[in-house]
Amino acid sequence: MAGFVQTVLGAVAPESLGPTLMHEHVLCDITPPSLRQAIASRPELVQPITLQSRYDIDYGRHPHAGKTVMLDRALAVAELEMFRAEGGASMVEMTIGGLAPDPEGLVEVSRRTGVQMVMGCGHYVEDFQDPANHARSVEDFAAEMVAALRHGAWGTDVRAGIIGEIGCSAPWTELERRVMAGAVLAQQETGAALTIHPGVHPDQPAEIIAFLRAHGGDIPRTIIDHVDRTIFDDDRLFALADTGCVLEFDLFGYEHAYWSFAPINMPNDGTRIDMMRRLVDRGHGAQLVISQDICRLTRLRSFGGHGYGHIFRNIVPFMRERGFSQAELDAILVETPRRLLTLQG
Repeated sequence: MAGFVQTVLGAVAPESLGPTLMHEHVLCDITPPSLRQAIASRPELVQPITLQSRYDIDYGRHPHAGKTVMLDRALAVAELEMFRAEGGASMVEMTIGGLAPDPEGLVEVSRRTGVQMVMGCGHYVEDFQDPANHARSVEDFAAEMVAALRHGAWGTDVRAGIIGEIGCSAPWTELERRVMAGAVLAQQETGAALTIHPGVHPDQPAEIIAFLRAHGGDIPRTIIDHVDRTIFDDDRLFALADTGCVLEFDLFGYEHAYWSFAPINMPNDGTRIDMMRRLVDRGHGAQLVISQDICRLTRLRSFGGHGYGHIFRNIVPFMRERGFSQAELDAILVETPRRLLTLQG
């Protein structure tokens, strides 16, 4: 498969990829295990999403289990048809172990919409993983990811095209380190890019890069996700970029300062663009990718949210206003995604 991009519909030439979002969820269930267990005794956790309740449910201060269940294929088709009409062509779907992956559903959605979709593989953070994973070895995790890339994932013949988003907590758990070590072995064997969900601590991206170097990871083909909810100072931001990894700003459209997972102040889209502008001016324009990490119903257009097309409707024009040239936009949306998604071995 070297030299090709593996989509859920088969291998394609890299040049066939158009503007690409590198981190989305189309069919998933990311409901935290604690909420899943509480549903039976707390029916208010799955109250209907209405025009009156939508904002508070999206804001996240009050738990709601229903908003994180996105398993409706017809709804996914409707949302991706809007995405395609608004200028999107391709996306990376990051629903992996622990998040209810549906490879055959992605095949159906891709066929019906014409959106090229690259599927991830591996496992999310420990809290979401199957307890049986505690007994598995590094080599077993590696073999699973290699098989997902070469033969098919999650009991299907639908092949993954990227490793990740490999989940890390802060502090990093022993099981998550084992999965990461397996991901590095899989990267070495397949030449696939590796995309990583860091824990919510500004020093964990550097810890992850040090681990990857020690284990023989391919740093220029490694993506650190969620930079825009993890690093808030230029010293750490520039130091991470200096390692040669790819920095992913993937929470565009998330405009709430409140973050229910950690005591941080989330940036808005303008702040994200300014961070990227500083990186481009410093010479890191070929190390940036963007996305929205949509994983809740309230961020879909059908429920009053911004939808998958937000980057093309709103962010690209905003970036032009902030001084991004067409060549810089092409690097972020087309050229770097093509490089990363082209298998090397």
